[in-house]
Order: sequence, then C-alpha cells, then structure tokens
Amino acid sequence: SQPETVSSSGDHLPIPLALLALAATVALPPLVAYGAGPHTTPGTHTTWYLGATGALMATLTVRRRPWMAWTGIVVLAGWSISLLGPATALGLGLVGSTVWVGAAQFLVLALDRAALDTERLGEVQRVASAQSAAQGAQAHERRVQVNRVLLSAGDALARVIDRRGVLSDDERIEARVVEGRLRDELRGARLLDPEVRAALESVRRRGASVSLSDDGAIDDIGEEELGEIRAELADTLRSARSDRVYVRTSSDPRVAVTVVGRAARTIGLDEDDSVDLWREIERSPR
Repeated sequence: SQPETVSSSGDHLPIPLALLALAATVALPPLVAYGAGPHTTPGTHTTWYLGATGALMATLTVRRRPWMAWTGIVVLAGWSISLLGPATALGLGLVGSTVWVGAAQFLVLALDRAALDTERLGEVQRVASAQSAAQGAQAHERRVQVNRVLLSAGDALARVIDRRGVLSDDERIEARVVEGRLRDELRGARLLDPEVRAALESVRRRGASVSLSDDGAIDDIGEEELGEIRAELADTLRSARSDRVYVRTSSDPRVAVTVVGRAARTIGLDEDDSVDLWREIERSPR
C-alpha cells in the first residue's frame, strides 16, 4: 500500500501560487532568450533561468505540489532544448534542476514515512502502556484477593487447631469454603470476578464440591470478552444442582470454558452416564 501522508493541509502551497510559479516557468525562458538576442553566446546571463526554475520547482515539491513541479520541469526541458540545444541545456543546468526536484520529492516521501512510523510507534506504546496498566491493576486485585483469602484461611486453621479438629457442621462448611476460595485464586484467577466468586461460594455452601482450573487457554481473550464469559459462568454455577462441579478452560478454539457436573448418586458409574450438567461457554466469533 502507498504510504499515508501525515502533513497538514497548511503544508500545501495554495493553488493560485502554484499556478503562478508554473506560469513563470512557461514564460521565463523565451523572455530571457528574446532579451539576450539570437546571436548571443550561451552563458550565465542567458541560462540563469535553468537553475532558478529548478529551485522554484523544488520548492513546489516540498510544498506538496509534485505534479506541478514535474510539469514545470518538462516545460523547462522543452524550452531549453529548443532554445539552446540538447547538449547545451543538459550541460548548463537542466540535469541539475531535474535532480533537485527528484531529491526534494524523495526527501518529502522519506520524512512522511518517518513521521508515520513515529506515529505508529507512539500508538503501539500507548496500547502497550494501557495493557501494562490493566495487567498491573489485575495483578494488584489478585494479590488483594489472595491476601484476603489467606487471612480467612489463617483464621479457619487457627479454629481447627484450637478445637483439635472437632468442628461443628457450620464450621466444617466454612473451612471447606475458605479452602475452595484459596484454590480458586491460585488455579483459576482469570475466571474470577465478584459474581463468579459469589456463585462458587453458594455452590460450596449447599454441600457441593467445585474444582476450578485455568491452564492458560484463555490468555489471549480480551477483558471485554472475558467479562461476558465470567457472567455466563456465574449464571451456569447459580443454576447448577450437581454434587460435583468441574470448571475448566478449553483448548478447543471455539470454546472458552467447559462446565461439567456429576450427581452423587451417579459417582462410580460409567463417565458418560454420570454427567448431569454439561455446558460449553463459547468464544466470540472472530
């Protein structure tokens, strides 16, 4: 694809001025030749317009009017060759004027490319900074959650030690819930948000066991899509009635998370016959 220009409209020479410069290129050679006379030997005083016109056309190129500049060079070549002859015109400045315009256009294109690359690099850096900030915030939130769970786990462990393992039913459930929270934070942090945490706790408090595992299969999913997956996971957990629930990220390119539930009465049966919940949370189409 052609490089985009990053110049502003103020860099372009106004059309009336560009046309005036082109008109000077058309008029200047015959006027100089007429003033010098037909028998004058070619020299600086009769060929100065070659360099002057080349400089003027190079200025047009820098001011974003390259087509007019090259039109002026063609006009200059026509006049100078017809008035001075090919060898004399080429030797006294036509080649230099053409090189000036070509060099000016090359420099303009190179500067445009450099400016565009700088702009793209800045955009990449902004995106990287935003992603780094988001990941830092997520890591901080994860540390806060883990510390909170560790504090709860420490309290629960202290009670177990104080009671020498003799706990009431409510205390056993609380210990199981705290243990599950800690495992969730360590093994499936990307799947967690307040809604999912609440749904997991609700499932455990009714006596079911839940296993949550993320092996990195959803690391490529963006935060917005991940929020939708978490919302669907929370809904699935709230409606689950299984005695054992397994939540796993999936390596299937179409599926983000798989939720499998088994009832206590079917434990020990054939695996296909024991499943009473099967839910695949799909990725967004790409």
